[in-house]
Amino acid sequence: MPTLGFLKKKRTKDSSGSRDLDSPTSPIRDTTSPITPAVSKTTSASFTQQSKASTAHEASAASQSTQASTAPSKAADSMNPTAYPQQAYATPQASPEPYQQSSHNVPSIQNLIHPSNSNQSYQNQQRPAQQPAANGGLVAQAQPAQPQARVTKGKYTLTDFAIQRTLGTGSFGRVHLVQSKHNQRFYAVKVLKKAQVVKMKQVEHTNDERRMLQQVKHPFLITLWGTFQDSKNLYMVMDFVEGGELFSLLRKSQRFPNPVAKFYAAEVTLALDYLHQQNIIYRDLKPENLLLDRHGHLKITDFGFAKEVPDITWTLCGTPDYLAPEVVASKGYNKSVDWWSLGILIFEMLCGFTPFWDGGSPMKIYENILKGRVKYPPYIHPDAQDLLQKLITPDLTKRLGNLHAGSKDVMNHPWFAEVTWERLQKKDIDAPYVPPVRAGVGDASQFDKYPEETEAYGQTGEDPHGHLFPDF
Repeated sequence: MPTLGFLKKKRTKDSSGSRDLDSPTSPIRDTTSPITPAVSKTTSASFTQQSKASTAHEASAASQSTQASTAPSKAADSMNPTAYPQQAYATPQASPEPYQQSSHNVPSIQNLIHPSNSNQSYQNQQRPAQQPAANGGLVAQAQPAQPQARVTKGKYTLTDFAIQRTLGTGSFGRVHLVQSKHNQRFYAVKVLKKAQVVKMKQVEHTNDERRMLQQVKHPFLITLWGTFQDSKNLYMVMDFVEGGELFSLLRKSQRFPNPVAKFYAAEVTLALDYLHQQNIIYRDLKPENLLLDRHGHLKITDFGFAKEVPDITWTLCGTPDYLAPEVVASKGYNKSVDWWSLGILIFEMLCGFTPFWDGGSPMKIYENILKGRVKYPPYIHPDAQDLLQKLITPDLTKRLGNLHAGSKDVMNHPWFAEVTWERLQKKDIDAPYVPPVRAGVGDASQFDKYPEETEAYGQTGEDPHGHLFPDF
């Protein structure tokens, strides 16, 4: 089995250090930092490019129930990849906008890893002279130390920011790229229309989203800096993650090679492990909710369905393709639904489609989930298939992540054997793909353009819904 050198390689540190950790109202500390375009790198793992044609999705923007988010439906014709809905920073209940091919040229995973031919091995990157060599073949099975939970106390107003453009839209509102007037740095502000949140009966989920985000801090989770509201809208100030959605990269690449899917799955595994230690179930794992930072590492966003659950809950919510059978069957469920969703995510990254998709009909998807029959394409690595079979299983007594050792069973699986978890937690290894963005200048080239909001923000007057959101 080929080793994954890039999973153990030291990554190049950002010259701006910890500037992303600045609060939007922090004073300016450095205005002379150089701006260097990010350079896409090749990874140092060897593997053979699969010869099979990839399968992709077909756009289908059918809205689900008020408790379930909408999701793009999958294409029946595996030989004809088509356009997809794309929704940057989407709210979980948002109706996807029609996907438009971006005008910028985003390299695919295959082009980056195989620039000349499909059987070319990954080329080793030159390690910076000042960096120590990684321990070859090191397999770390112990879980990394988890950061402590934080408390978000930031309170901002519209006057703290200059709105630049829309990054994504949905049925509740939209997400804007903004620039802080205090430190000149860029953030994303999620704007939710109170009337729509109430109409769609998502008050509890919206308050849960704020509550969950204000108490978590992890390298692979979005940061919420603070919230505020006016008479019409709720505002959530978050990181601006320049690299766009993993969803978009997957569609352009059609499917990911085994080592690339493994890299992203490993980062998601660390994030889920952290959330579950906080008794938080995420409940909406999918490529649309995974953003890439400027170095190619993941940030999980959209906590609209996250909930603190010490034991079990019964709420039907999520994306149809990713729902565990116990959720579909309206049974009580626990954190193990996130591990089921991780299996669906890995399957989709490796294959380009989800295992239970059936013509875009949610009811057919639910029927297939309850039947539980999964067909694994022959190009899936045997270790990957073994992991998927132990994640995508309706038997909770056999599902990895739900057994006595918890997340350790997932992390210790042979498919993850090359992963050095402690270094990955520190982002101390190179990502397989670095988005072509300019750091620190509000480069939103990886996001589609949308018509801008016409209704003025910051309105005063009667607020019939303000009492429903006391923490904003």
